[in-house]
Amino acid sequence: MRTSPNRLLAAVFGAVYLVVGLLGFAVTGGVGFIATEGNLLLGLFAVNPLHNIAHLLIGAALLIAGLSNVAAARSVNTIVGAVYLLLGIVGFFLVGTAFNILALNTADHFLHLASAIVLLGVGLAADKSVRARTASAHA
Repeated sequence: MRTSPNRLLAAVFGAVYLVVGLLGFAVTGGVGFIATEGNLLLGLFAVNPLHNIAHLLIGAALLIAGLSNVAAARSVNTIVGAVYLLLGIVGFFLVGTAFNILALNTADHFLHLASAIVLLGVGLAADKSVRARTASAHA
């Protein structure tokens, strides 16, 4: 794992998102499952139970990929990064609407965009030789 930026990043982000998902449940008592406005985690990020479950699922996917192999970590980092990029952009338009089922707020959008930049950057740029070796092995 030390030699692969993708595996390290996936494992670290995965562990962090798992902790965030669990901590979110400590502050979402009394909040509806898909409430459009949630309680604040760390006094900044709005969460509801669905948002917490999303963090747990994303954290598990990242951690499993990070503990697995470079190709898996690279793929999951890229996919999660792309999803976070989309969510970071679309999220700005969801606030104040009935479609905000993750109870997103402005802090969430910027965190999602920052996560997207890091995950996509590492997923697309690091460990390129692994993809080349895998592709040539299948040829």
